[in-house]
Amino acid sequence: MNGTSDDRAGYRSSMRWLGHATTLISDRGTSVLTDPVLTARVAHLRRRRGPIPDDADVAAADVVLLSHLHADHTHLPSLRMLDADVPIVLPRHAPDAMPALRELGARLIEVGPGDEVPIGEVVIRAVPAEHDGRRWRHGPHVTSALGYVVVGDSTTYFAGDTDLYPDLGKWVREPDLALLPVGGWGPTLGAGHLNPVRAVAAAEMIGARRAVPIHYGTLWPIGLDRMRPELFHDPGAAFVREAAEHGVAATELAPGDRLVTSDE
Repeated sequence: MNGTSDDRAGYRSSMRWLGHATTLISDRGTSVLTDPVLTARVAHLRRRRGPIPDDADVAAADVVLLSHLHADHTHLPSLRMLDADVPIVLPRHAPDAMPALRELGARLIEVGPGDEVPIGEVVIRAVPAEHDGRRWRHGPHVTSALGYVVVGDSTTYFAGDTDLYPDLGKWVREPDLALLPVGGWGPTLGAGHLNPVRAVAAAEMIGARRAVPIHYGTLWPIGLDRMRPELFHDPGAAFVREAAEHGVAATELAPGDRLVTSDE
């Protein structure tokens, strides 16, 4: 099930989970990289599971989507590792809130909820997310967090980081695949996050045909996976069990695994 270079061949639609919120969505020969973290560490967090995603398909993605400015989602060292001309879609006013993004040049595409961006053979639509979009916990709310819907032969919803919100089912309708955060990297989740139970509720609200849990069990402070291993290992499996009880199709992946969503 591991990803290979044929992700970009023909019109097969697939998704690889590369750990945390980093995924590679391939559809109609167009590859979409989400919230790339391509290193062994982010600040105090270490990659505790799965390989570092350093293959050629990742570096040569056709577009990057950034959901919000938290360091485990907007990681400048990883962005610098990508091809220099890859467009980067990100929340409106994000460069105002984080001026270091401007060093990436004119390839930044700022969007808000409802905006659509055609890239290659797919269309990317920005949708709201219920999450703190700031880089740091203090300071003005200059920019907001987003999710994205990628429309090609399949429809894939990348939630980024979010909690449930009343209009979620209006913004995202019956995706073939929903990539839903089910955990985090600390002992508590806090506001603006989904846990396994709430992620299943989100899958039901949007009518997802299949869901994959992300944003858990990859980046973790040293030692916490030994002190509280259930927080590190359990969210994905808990999501799949909860989904089965509610009649939601769900698949748990290991970092590096690929799920095919439609064949040629």
